[in-house]
Amino acid sequence: MFFRLLMESFRRQRRRKTLAGLAILLGTTAVTAMLALATTIGDRIHKELAVYGANIVVYPAADRLDVKIGGVDVRPASSGAFLKESDLKKLRGIFWANNITGVSPELPVLVTGATSTGTVDAAATGLWFSHNLSSGGAALRTGAVALHPWWKITGAWPDEGKTTPQSADVVVGKMLAQQLRLKTGEVIQAKAKDKTTYVLRVTGIVSTGDATDSGLLLPLNAAQTLAGTPNAVRRVEVSARTKPEDAFARKDPDSLSPKLRDVWYCRPYANSIAYQIREAIPGAHAEQVRRVEQNEGNVLKRISGLMWLVCAAALLAAGFAVSAAMATAILERQAEIGLMRSLGASKGTIALLFYAEVGLLAILAGSLGYLAGSGLAAWLGARIFATNGAPAFGSALNPVLLPVIVTLALVVALAGSTPSIRRALTMDPSAILRADV
Repeated sequence: MFFRLLMESFRRQRRRKTLAGLAILLGTTAVTAMLALATTIGDRIHKELAVYGANIVVYPAADRLDVKIGGVDVRPASSGAFLKESDLKKLRGIFWANNITGVSPELPVLVTGATSTGTVDAAATGLWFSHNLSSGGAALRTGAVALHPWWKITGAWPDEGKTTPQSADVVVGKMLAQQLRLKTGEVIQAKAKDKTTYVLRVTGIVSTGDATDSGLLLPLNAAQTLAGTPNAVRRVEVSARTKPEDAFARKDPDSLSPKLRDVWYCRPYANSIAYQIREAIPGAHAEQVRRVEQNEGNVLKRISGLMWLVCAAALLAAGFAVSAAMATAILERQAEIGLMRSLGASKGTIALLFYAEVGLLAILAGSLGYLAGSGLAAWLGARIFATNGAPAFGSALNPVLLPVIVTLALVVALAGSTPSIRRALTMDPSAILRADV
């Protein structure tokens, strides 16, 4: 009898049930879309703000030493301290290795030589352009090109695989190319540190918008050969997905208790990743680039706050809609309630009947809202973050969210209907039946 009454209520009050279900559907659709975006918002923001450059920089710890005589800094401006290129693979072994999305080592060198149009005396920087960084596990394809997406190349980037002890590819900055009238295909006869001639083949003209426009970019191994410093790296830029900085992130880990230090160490703060880099690479000092890190954290915090506000507003509106629909439904069913009470039905049985109606409605509407919200999240992600088209609907589904959304739908539906159900249970069945006669 209970299940018959339950099914009859859906058949006889289709309009009320449809309105309540639609409210839950719209609310859960909005919440699903926001939660689905929130699970990937950090990675998306990180990619969008990559144009600011790396958020962690690594350089020799010796560069931080003050060398003063009589209050005058006598340390050479170019300092002779270097890191080892071979040590960079250790980055793939730190605790937050999978959060590192880009690595770009640098080695500055002075290129002096001649071309068919004149002499060259320009600053150059040795880089990884497309390098496979691995250490026994999954490899990371990285380099300066990935970390500087605003660089524009006319021609092709240097191929590190073509570097030999006598020659290498090189790209020329836009301003330097105009000054020396260099074009793709030109050859620069450069002088290495050991006085031998090193051939640099121009494969492209690069525009960076900074001082590099007046210099050269060449493979790191070629710069090491020209400078006579094998395996040397002067500076390393690291791009990593990080958690926005808070007061705990700024704590000195060495001053914390062992338990708190482990908590700090196992959170993906820029400071904790930099700390692990210092542990992994001998003689290195790593620190966050605050301009990039703070911008990323501020943007992520504001967008996350807006998402939570939208979720709260959607659930609140759905709760009010369910409450209004349930109040009207119970008003229409007063005679039915009075008859069941007069026939001996307990308050608990009547309450269970109404809660079962609302629960089934919430499960159905919540499931549909999950599907609609997943599709909306895929569409919004493609439009807001300018990806190459929306991802396939199946790839946008996050199974973990389904029980969360259904649970929220149940909570909202039950909370919204409770006041009306409580009022229904306080009705006097005899008074209801007399008024209905």
